[in-house]
Amino acid sequence: MNKYLDIIKNSYSDYWNYIKQSVLMDLNWENYFYGLIIISLVVWGLEAIFPWRKNQSLFRKDFWLDTFYMFFNFFLLNLIVLIALSNAAAELFNDILGFLGVSITNFQLLEINTLPFFVRIFLFFIVVDFVQWWTHRLLHQYKFLWNFHKVHHSVKQMGFAAHLRYHWMEPVVYNSLRYIPLAIIGGFSAQDVALVHFFNIIIGHLNHANINWDYGWLKYILNNPKMHIWHHSKVLPKERKSGVNFGITLSIWDYIFKTDYIPYSGRDIEIGFEGDENFPKGFLKQEIYPLGKK
Repeated sequence: MNKYLDIIKNSYSDYWNYIKQSVLMDLNWENYFYGLIIISLVVWGLEAIFPWRKNQSLFRKDFWLDTFYMFFNFFLLNLIVLIALSNAAAELFNDILGFLGVSITNFQLLEINTLPFFVRIFLFFIVVDFVQWWTHRLLHQYKFLWNFHKVHHSVKQMGFAAHLRYHWMEPVVYNSLRYIPLAIIGGFSAQDVALVHFFNIIIGHLNHANINWDYGWLKYILNNPKMHIWHHSKVLPKERKSGVNFGITLSIWDYIFKTDYIPYSGRDIEIGFEGDENFPKGFLKQEIYPLGKK
């Protein structure tokens, strides 16, 4: 037990030091704090230059709430719970395997560090995105998980910051389901992770932005604003009630598994979910909402 407590304590200490280094610019290019700010300002600028819904204000409904969510979820949530729990859970998983007489290295399929840089990055990106696509589907298909995911779908006007409005339980689910496949092909560096993470942030911000783009033929590969708006549609056909367009960064999974849905321009559709008029409006109430559901 002391070992796990030490892991949790050291995780808090290490992550707090990382946050301080980020803010004080003591890191190299993998500085998520200023990276997030720069990406957000650029995409917000694109919303001003290429607006899709021209009557929507740059300071749209819930703009400041979503901005708070963005920084809370991206930085403070990790400090409060995720890093410590993830590290402790990973150690527990390895201890269980050790008790069974095996190691996670026994399951590794590749010597990832022997691969060329771009092959390694591409493999990491594809595995992460595919696992997240399936996880996203689960969030819509199971009522217990959907109650947490409702926080994200409570957005009523789309904008870049809506990308990171989500309940703290979501990254717990995503990280848990990502752990084993990434452990099997482990060996990625911090730079590998940062590069993929920055790319995912850019595409995620753009997906939620009020921008009149679909990327041309790349729309069949990359998720985009004109596709993702339908994922947030309040009204869907009966046969699509469990959701559509689950892509996180890539749209190709939806085309492969026939969950794509863009019947017409979704510029002016109502977004949300049935009963969202009764959904809590403030941060704290939204965070505790799922905990009161059976």
